[in-house]
Amino acid sequence: MLARREMLRRSGGALVAAVVIVLGRPARAFAGVLARANGPHTHPTPRPGIDASKVLTKDQLKEGPGAAPVFDMVRQIPQVADGIRCNCGCAELPEFYSLLSCFEADGMAQHCMICQGQARLAFRMHGEGKTLDQIRTAIDAKFG
Repeated sequence: MLARREMLRRSGGALVAAVVIVLGRPARAFAGVLARANGPHTHPTPRPGIDASKVLTKDQLKEGPGAAPVFDMVRQIPQVADGIRCNCGCAELPEFYSLLSCFEADGMAQHCMICQGQARLAFRMHGEGKTLDQIRTAIDAKFG
C-alpha cells in the first residue's frame, strides 16, 4: 500500500511539473509543438505567374540590412519559395501564404533565422537542379 501511494505521489508531481512547463512557454512555441504532433503540414501550391516584385530590396530592409543576400536569393527563385511552407510559425498567420511571404511586406525574414535558413537551403538545392519536392523534403527534414 505504501509503495502504491509513493507511486501516485510521484506521478502527480510529474504531472504538475509538466503543466508548469507547458504553461510557462509562449503560446506560439507550444502551438508549434502541437502542430508537429498532429502530423506534417502541407506545402502550398506555387501560385501561377508568381514573381519577386514584392520581395523587399536592400534599401527597404530597415530592421535587418545584413539579410540582404538572402532576400536577393529569394528574388531569384520566387516560384520555389512560393511552394514552401515556412516552419517558423508564420504560416499560421492569414497574411502569409508561403516562404515567399516572409520576404515581402514587413519582411519578417529580416530577423528570422528559420526563414533565412529555409531560403538558403532552397536556393542552394535549386541551383543543384533539385525539384521542388526534393527541396521540400530537405526543408522538412531540417526545419520541420
